[in-house]
Amino acid sequence: MFIDTHAHLYNSKFDGDREEMLQRAVDAGVTKLFLPNVDHDSIEGMHALAKAHPDRCFAMMGLHPCSVGEKNDQAMEEVERLLRTGNYCAVGEIGIDLYWDKTWLKQQQDVFRQHIRWAKELALPIAIHCRESFNEVIEIVEAENEDRLRGVFHCFTGTVEQARRVIALGGFYLGIGGVVTYPKGGLFETMREVGPDHCVLETDAPYLSPVPFRGKRNESSYIPHIAAKLAEATDRSVDEIARITTANAEQLFNR
Repeated sequence: MFIDTHAHLYNSKFDGDREEMLQRAVDAGVTKLFLPNVDHDSIEGMHALAKAHPDRCFAMMGLHPCSVGEKNDQAMEEVERLLRTGNYCAVGEIGIDLYWDKTWLKQQQDVFRQHIRWAKELALPIAIHCRESFNEVIEIVEAENEDRLRGVFHCFTGTVEQARRVIALGGFYLGIGGVVTYPKGGLFETMREVGPDHCVLETDAPYLSPVPFRGKRNESSYIPHIAAKLAEATDRSVDEIARITTANAEQLFNR
């Protein structure tokens, strides 16, 4: 059994075959799917998917850093109101993104801190986005860290040293996706040193498809390809990777 800990399956790229795509995931042994929110516009579709498949699809709530701008009060009020309903498995997708635009770094930092404080108050894990911003993100997490805080560094692509810094937090996992299958991605070599014990699997569907589907739409049924590459990197069997990462995901999300 596998778990996809991060997949935007409500995305419009699945509108033509969403139910068939979900069945392919089940057929591939991917039995639980965790859905990170992006912004106000993604909430309705995410809720609909979680309602249609309550034993399989689990919604998160948060404001994606790429949706953070100069003024965020209204968006954050909505996030807080929804989080306090108790209907979510995690706070996410949250963090800092400096790949596209560095204009709103301070706002991203402030919004990230507020999400973390809500997560601690509500005893929820966090799903962290840290594209081109690992140092900025880890500094905030380290400053806010305590026993109540746990989470996953989504789409981890960092170095051995960065991986060990995440692991040292306690209660945090590395989200391993399609990049581990990329010949020049560097993640395969990192995982060879780090091992799988603090990993969970993810697709980030419809983005970041693993080899041999790179460049095409990603979907949750491709998780076994990621697991196989992680098994190769860490000298484990695919069954071992499934067991370790599934146990980690269930512990993290309490689902």
